Amino acid sequence: MPRPLKPGTLVLHEPFARLWVDKDPFAEVEALDGEIFRALEGRRTLCTRVEGDDYFVKIHRGIGWAEIAKNLFLLKKPVLGAAQEWRAIEALTRAGVATMTAVAFGERGANPARQHSFIITQALAPTVSLEDFCRDWPTNPPSPALKRALIARVADMVGRMHRAGINHRDCYLVHFLLHTEPAPTPDCLRVSLIDLHRAQIRDRVPERWRNKDLAALYFSALQIGLTRRDKLRFLRLYFQRPLREILNSEAVLLRWLEKRADKLLDRWYRRFAPGAGQ
Repeated sequence: MPRPLKPGTLVLHEPFARLWVDKDPFAEVEALDGEIFRALEGRRTLCTRVEGDDYFVKIHRGIGWAEIAKNLFLLKKPVLGAAQEWRAIEALTRAGVATMTAVAFGERGANPARQHSFIITQALAPTVSLEDFCRDWPTNPPSPALKRALIARVADMVGRMHRAGINHRDCYLVHFLLHTEPAPTPDCLRVSLIDLHRAQIRDRVPERWRNKDLAALYFSALQIGLTRRDKLRFLRLYFQRPLREILNSEAVLLRWLEKRADKLLDRWYRRFAPGAGQ
């Protein structure tokens, strides 16, 4: 379990350590501009260029006591600031899971409802999300070797993450980025896991949260043409046990995953499919 960060924590690596010397980093990060990806009342995400390199910036300004109370009432752990993502990046890196590289982090204010924090990570480019990369597989399948290699890589990443006590809470294919230079081959694959602001870190992932991650991942892969053999390959590599043993000991989980993924897919169709809500 990682140690809590002290209020007032500030970590700056290059180029920000040099550019922001003797300056207020919280004012400087607010002054950064670029392409806005998300702009909510309490959080802003943008991509900015500094000295010729691209960086992703997430700024948290506190979500207020009402939002905290709503999350707690719904038995959800509220995301209070950038510290959660900072710790998750460190924990995943220790576990051997490729993820973002953080170059700056700051947090000030003891009031959790008004805390001001930020995190800056190096942009992962050129990349494509596995959601987009696999979208056309049903009509334009990849080589069997490449598909097997990607299944093995994702199973290894998620297994390492869970064994290290980390659960993602948004474990969808869209958050696995495939690096495209050099072009991916079965023997040369780079995949990075992103969007960790909701991740949780414990000594051991509770079964409930492990299962939620697996259901989200399975749901996001339902329509990319995976065969039964592909699914079994993932299970064997994720659990690191003989397949016969997994099918016996995890039978309840596997039935639940099927029902949960179908439920998520039905919810998606009702909310986002063409003509939904009409």
